[in-house]
Amino acid sequence: MVVSLQHTRLMELITKEQKKEVDKFLKKLKSTSEKDTEDLEKEGVFTGSYAINPINGEKIPVYAGNFVIADYGSGMVMGVPAHDNRDFDFAKKYKIPIKEVISGGNIKERAYTGDGNLVNSDKFNGRNNREVIDEITKFLKKKKLGKKTIEYKLRDWLVSRQRYWGTPIPIVYCDKCGIVPVAEKDLPVKLPMNVKFGKGNPLATNEKFVNVKCPKCKGNAKRETDTMDTFFDSSWYYMRYCDNKNKKQAFDKKKIDYWMPVDQYIGGAEHACLHLLYSRFFTKALRDMGFVKFDEPFTKLFNQGMLHGEDGRVMSKSYGNGVSPDEVSEKYGIDTARLFLMSIASPDKDIEWSKKGIEGSSKFINKIFNYFENMKINKSKVRSSAYPKALNAGAKVESKLNSTIKDVTNYIENFKYNLAIIKIRELFNYLPDKVSKDVLEKSLKLLYVFCPHITEELWEELGHKKFISLEKWPIADEKKINEKFEKEEQFVKKVAEDIINIKNIINKKNPIAYVYTVPQDLSVIKENKETISTISGATIIPYAVNDKDKYDPENKSKKVKPGRPGIYLE
Repeated sequence: MVVSLQHTRLMELITKEQKKEVDKFLKKLKSTSEKDTEDLEKEGVFTGSYAINPINGEKIPVYAGNFVIADYGSGMVMGVPAHDNRDFDFAKKYKIPIKEVISGGNIKERAYTGDGNLVNSDKFNGRNNREVIDEITKFLKKKKLGKKTIEYKLRDWLVSRQRYWGTPIPIVYCDKCGIVPVAEKDLPVKLPMNVKFGKGNPLATNEKFVNVKCPKCKGNAKRETDTMDTFFDSSWYYMRYCDNKNKKQAFDKKKIDYWMPVDQYIGGAEHACLHLLYSRFFTKALRDMGFVKFDEPFTKLFNQGMLHGEDGRVMSKSYGNGVSPDEVSEKYGIDTARLFLMSIASPDKDIEWSKKGIEGSSKFINKIFNYFENMKINKSKVRSSAYPKALNAGAKVESKLNSTIKDVTNYIENFKYNLAIIKIRELFNYLPDKVSKDVLEKSLKLLYVFCPHITEELWEELGHKKFISLEKWPIADEKKINEKFEKEEQFVKKVAEDIINIKNIINKKNPIAYVYTVPQDLSVIKENKETISTISGATIIPYAVNDKDKYDPENKSKKVKPGRPGIYLE
């Protein structure tokens, strides 16, 4: 049996012989919460006491352990090392005998956590462990040795107090009447503006606020000067959003029925944990009181990751590793910061701030501006900064655009913003010298959600009077998506990447790259020769494997397969 280290009666179980060992163990303990018990190394110490199994009279050693929560159940847990991984590790560590109770496993090697027939269980031997649970419970209850209970993980709600910033607590203290609630007609109690900071509780410095009349006896009384934590207000504000101009009641039921519940909740895990608990409490209380009809305030939950500084720690005032948004905005523009933060990782993962990374995003945005700089709207002329004319056929551009719209829409709907940005970058790099206004408009709409400021400016340059933010999201025309073009693009990219890898291995700058392909792939390489050269930084000379006049000093053409060219650099 293992008892929690925080159990109020732990000391009664510790014998004189074991007191020194227990004290030593307690000193090295930091803290144990329900949240981190799963990550702790399971440790304990023998108390010197034994519990008696009421069924068979066997003595059971009692340990104090760091993985049992004091306020969970009785704060004491009967270990079953043969059939629980945590108990098994604990028993092995402290050489505690392991007795099999459910057949079906090899308890010499590891705990058996599956189902099976009971053994070493007296009158219940041979019975299936699941089927006999209720019968064992009734047996223990009849013998007055135990009972069935339901254990809830949700604890009583503590409304923490804080100074000034939270919701005023509508209570006054009267010497005659005691604690008295503020009359309903005098609600809400509003925070006074005239307070002094730096001298204890700011509210206590406003005598007019503090000194009031008792709602019962009308005698002198003092108002409560602490406030409730800000979680109190944020536990129902989403309902107020549905009817925020209402001066007669918190909200109109009809408007709540129309708008609620919220489709998607997004928040950091640390904040959302408490907020979700409190908001669910408010919702269920209001439901029981007849104010709302729904049971849950939020339909779906998405927890975003934490932002870390360049020192690897979570950005915090206490660490002094934060980055000022004003400084970032002034140097790079806030769109650059948005694009960078969304592109470096999936939003549910922790991310690290990087000066090098944000400069990369800044270069991309400047590249887009340069792209639009020489454009003549009527003629739809655009100067490309990455891909040349080889890929500029109208059908290919339409295929690329609609494929991007399809992928970006899917990625955004599933919170895969980093993947969406990769696709958007590829699209803008793909845009050719001449392109339709429709393609430019749809491309800007895709970028808008990540870079709203610059896209509004570029949208205006395209001749629009209304905001891009008021436009409809583009819809992919899947009939225009040509898989052949998609495969061709991937093939071209792969060739360029292979050349770059070889360049890095032989450490050669600006080389000549001889590319050998099967005859059916040669036309693709020739058509996209300039593109491959631009990406790889090499001069491209293509050959078919059956070309008699090809230059092939290392016989690279012999291992060529469809879709897998041979490459020789010099």
